[in-house]
Amino acid sequence: MGDVMTASEASATALTGQVIDRLEQCPDPRLRELVGGLIRHLHEFAVEQALTEPEWMAGIRFLTDVGQMCTDQRQEFILLSDTLGLSMLVDLINHGAGSSATESTVLGPFYVEGSPWRSNGDAITGDLGTQPLLVSGHVRDTAGRPLSGATVDVWQNATNRLYAVQDGAQSPENLRGRFHTDVDGAFAFRTVRPVDYPIPDDGPVGRMLQATRRHPWRPAHIHFVVSADGCIPVTTHVFDSASPYLESDVVFGVKQSLVRTLVEHDPAVEPEPAGVNGRWYTVDVDIALSPAS
Repeated sequence: MGDVMTASEASATALTGQVIDRLEQCPDPRLRELVGGLIRHLHEFAVEQALTEPEWMAGIRFLTDVGQMCTDQRQEFILLSDTLGLSMLVDLINHGAGSSATESTVLGPFYVEGSPWRSNGDAITGDLGTQPLLVSGHVRDTAGRPLSGATVDVWQNATNRLYAVQDGAQSPENLRGRFHTDVDGAFAFRTVRPVDYPIPDDGPVGRMLQATRRHPWRPAHIHFVVSADGCIPVTTHVFDSASPYLESDVVFGVKQSLVRTLVEHDPAVEPEPAGVNGRWYTVDVDIALSPAS
């Protein structure tokens, strides 16, 4: 008796089959597969949860609000994907274990193309503040060979917890920059120590977090997109090991291999680097890229 479908289950199964059958003429086999899978799992979810009409309408309104919140400066759908863990799941599917390349993580909603080109050693901000951070590192392939001329694209938030794209008081180029590695694959730049920050929670994604009793915080980090000819690019972060949110990142983006200790330096013990007054921090960031082949 347990294997016999009820009339409503049989009707739901028939409906799902009819909807998927309508895709028979789709000329793109991958699109047909993707849409068919989405329909099948969406229908299974509705049946499994015995979805009510008010719940269905609440979902429609929520997704409508997410779309209406999107602008050139804010991508609420990426924020939704991030907070549901979908962004990191796609990352894991496409960049899973088995490679010695630097691990990847989410791009995030605040990436802006076309950051200014800067010279190695330059500051990516006009004010290093009270906690300057000197970042240095190398880009190599997975065999350890230095990659000269690799592009290191970096961005981060300011000490007020906002990215330049969120904050009209900041220069659009503040805390952003692109660098080319030298003949040894080395790069370096000066910046401020990143701080923990909440994702934008004044929209539908924020309401979802509040309703499910989740906090909106991300651990302090610097974003990197690193690329080189003949290699697979990597989108990654460097996380500050002192952050209290490493274990509860709202977007699930922390990987242990990306956590670094920012080393504090005392001017009473060491001479201050150029442009630095008082205590400062350093971190070394080595990036390994897989060959494209």
